[in-house]
Amino acid sequence: MNIHKPLILVTNDDGITAPGIRALIEVMRTLGEVVVVAPDQGRSGQAHAITVNVPLRPKLLVAEKDYTEYQTNGTPVDCVKLAIKALMPRKPDLLVSGINHGTNSSINIVYSGTMAATIEGCMEAIPSIGFSLGNFAVDADFAPSLPFVKLIAEKVLAGGLPHGVCLNVNIPDVKEGTIRGIKTTRQGTGTWTEEFDHRVDPRGRDYYWITGQYNGNGSAAGTDEWALANHYISITPVTFDLTAHQALDTLTKQFDR
Repeated sequence: MNIHKPLILVTNDDGITAPGIRALIEVMRTLGEVVVVAPDQGRSGQAHAITVNVPLRPKLLVAEKDYTEYQTNGTPVDCVKLAIKALMPRKPDLLVSGINHGTNSSINIVYSGTMAATIEGCMEAIPSIGFSLGNFAVDADFAPSLPFVKLIAEKVLAGGLPHGVCLNVNIPDVKEGTIRGIKTTRQGTGTWTEEFDHRVDPRGRDYYWITGQYNGNGSAAGTDEWALANHYISITPVTFDLTAHQALDTLTKQFDR
C-alpha cells in the first residue's frame, strides 16, 4: 500500500459490474490508490439497510499495485462498513459512491443505496461523495460527466468537506459539451405517485409489483431539480443529522413543561 497517495474507497448500489462504477473506478485510479467494495448484484432502493441475519462474504476479485477490488453479498452500507472495519489498511481519504444509473435528486435520496453508502462514509468522518447520472439505462453514456466527476473529487481531496456534511452530486443526461456548469443547490420537493400492479400467480396467490410516476420540482430555482432541468450538475450538501432544527422553538413552546 502506497501511503503517499490518497486512499479512495469506491462503492455503489447497482452492483460490481455496472458500467457506472466501472467509469468511476477509472477516474479514481488517476487520483490515488483505489479499493473497491461493491455489492455482487444490484441493490438499488436499499436505503440505509444493513445485513444482520446472514454473514457477509467478501470475494477478492483483483489485487494489483494501488488497486484492490472486492464484491460482497451485502448492501451498499454493508460494503462501506466492511471496507473500513475489515478490508482496508486505514481509513480512506475519500469515499465515492456511484456513478448511479438514474438521479438521486430530491426525495429520491431517502430511498437511495448510493447515497446511503455516502452518508455512512460521512458518519465515519470520511469526505464522501455520491454521484448519479440522469439515465437509468445499462448503456448510459457516462463520458460527458467524467471530467466533472474528477474535478469535484479533486476539490474534495484538496479541501475536504465541513464536518458532518457529504455531497449528493446529480448529473444531467446530456450530450458531451452541453453541461453548462456546476450549481450548489438545495434538495427539491419532488414526490412519487405510487401504484401497485395486482396480479395472481399460477397457484392463485395475490402478488403486487410497485410502480409509480415521479413528480419533480423543476420550476423551483435553486433546487437540484432546477439545476438538472437547466443542464447544470447539482451539488447538494447532505447531513445525517435528521433534527428539524427549524421546528425546535415551536415544539419547545408546545411540549416543554
